[in-house]
Amino acid sequence: MLGSPALMHSIRDTELSSHEGTRCQFNGSKAVIKLGIDVHQDFYVVVMQEGGTNPKPPQRLRKEAFLHWAAKLKSQGVEVHAVYEACGFGFGLQRQLSAFGIHCYVVCPQKLDERNRRVKTDSLDAKALCLKLDRFVQGNRDALALVRVPSEKEEQLRAIHRQREQLVKARKQLEAQGRSLMVNHGVEPVKSWWKSRTFAALQVASWLKELLRNSQPILVALQEKIRALTVELQNAADPDQARGLGAMSSVIIDREIGNWHRFNNRRQVGSYTGLCPGEYSSGNTRLQSCVTKHGNPRLRAALVELAWRLVRFQPNYKPVLKWRETLRQGALSTGAARKKAIVAVARQLAVDLWRIRTGRVSAESLGLSN
Repeated sequence: MLGSPALMHSIRDTELSSHEGTRCQFNGSKAVIKLGIDVHQDFYVVVMQEGGTNPKPPQRLRKEAFLHWAAKLKSQGVEVHAVYEACGFGFGLQRQLSAFGIHCYVVCPQKLDERNRRVKTDSLDAKALCLKLDRFVQGNRDALALVRVPSEKEEQLRAIHRQREQLVKARKQLEAQGRSLMVNHGVEPVKSWWKSRTFAALQVASWLKELLRNSQPILVALQEKIRALTVELQNAADPDQARGLGAMSSVIIDREIGNWHRFNNRRQVGSYTGLCPGEYSSGNTRLQSCVTKHGNPRLRAALVELAWRLVRFQPNYKPVLKWRETLRQGALSTGAARKKAIVAVARQLAVDLWRIRTGRVSAESLGLSN
């Protein structure tokens, strides 16, 4: 027998939008709170969802006000989850919210306009993140593309070689500007023109040398800083490593990885390097394309550089033996074939380094000699 219209109306009014909300309604517990955060330098745009209800209107809060509000929210004894996209502001917000006892997740930057309306605002982005977080909390682990948050120690260590990389880039730009200045005025460019002896013997007009003198001391100072950082990084390398790995390359790879034990299998290692082939398949068509370039670009560059070095210094390394005919000098293979081969060597090298660093195998068993 059907209930009365008043009863049906009451049931319809109390119906919630998720299983979580229904559970909270009947067991009397407090609803889980989800926060979608769109991060900016001076303020945050936040959308909050309580239980399975519809998200509330967005709020724009300054940093200090948001942290105070989040701490007050957690002090009420409710379970709070938060999410924001990885950005140039680092992981400070995640650590601050975690200190309050809030479950904070950082996700890959992505296009949040799922309906393809071609409208993007901070409020819409925060709401989309909040809805994705709702699905994630309910058990859909594919709803969020999580980014691993490194420890503060890991960030401090990798900041050293990243700063060195920036200084090298700045030095190359200034050096190129000096060569360009010489070429523009009909002077044959001199390699490393900024070095003390070369600059003193530079045969150019006095006015041109005066212009070059504006950047020459900066280049000398940059080179000194680069040299000091290089020595620091090389001294941190393991002295008992295989020949050809290189002190600098091995330190960069280890510090970009952070913790080798966080990978459960070789597929995770290969995926993180971004050296796996992409795929576009539909129906009976299967097409594999170039590498995905997913993951860490600095790690990928270091692995490819190291792979070329191993071709020379580790001829008995198993992947090098496999691709020897393609990689050897004078081979008839094309440049594209060589690139594919070295990518395969670099991908396998990442997996082998993971196996060595986690104690699964020894370097000697893989054909790597000291």
